[in-house]
Amino acid sequence: MRLGIVVGLTAEARIARRLGWPVAIGGGTADGANAAAEALVDQGCTGLISFGLAGGLDPMLRPGTLIVASEVIAGDKHYGTDPDLSRWLGGPTAHVMCGSDAIVAGVDEKRRLREQTGAAAVDLESGAVAHVAALNHKPFAVLRAICDSAASTLPPQALAALDTRGAVALCRVFTSIAAHPWQLPALLALAGDASAARRALLGRVSSLAQAPAWQLGLPAPPRRSVR
Repeated sequence: MRLGIVVGLTAEARIARRLGWPVAIGGGTADGANAAAEALVDQGCTGLISFGLAGGLDPMLRPGTLIVASEVIAGDKHYGTDPDLSRWLGGPTAHVMCGSDAIVAGVDEKRRLREQTGAAAVDLESGAVAHVAALNHKPFAVLRAICDSAASTLPPQALAALDTRGAVALCRVFTSIAAHPWQLPALLALAGDASAARRALLGRVSSLAQAPAWQLGLPAPPRRSVR
């Protein structure tokens, strides 16, 4: 099996590349994630992983909580994750991930989505990864860390700060803070939550990088990345 990893952001890609498998960046959109997953399949990947940050829907999940989802819901479709890949990622946590086409920013939006789907968390990549994996008859799994909790609202400029490659455009952030300084406390809180989530992912990746790949019948990973 040759795994391909789909992320939304360049910061997530830097962590995921430590696993040694090809990584493709969706740029923080569902369409971009779909294209990234398709590109990895076209390049010969026989399994897919959705990796990175997620928004919390379950109020019990705090920033930095790791999720190895048992199922992904995208629209009216339900996709079960692969048990072997999930076990390799640290073991399934029995959480359901919601794959969304748009960022779910507000507390009320998160509560409604939780009520409608029963999902514990939401992101923009997992639905696309699940869809592409199903179309191509490939196994897939999800490893995500909670960033913004169910009780937090993303500040508007946190949503506008990304460029098309999923990198933070600092000039946009500084311009926005200058124009709307009331956002600064929320942006600082979000930065702290994102840091906790990235630390959790890095810790899990460090453990996985030392685990023997043969446990899943995986060959030694190639030491190169797909951008």
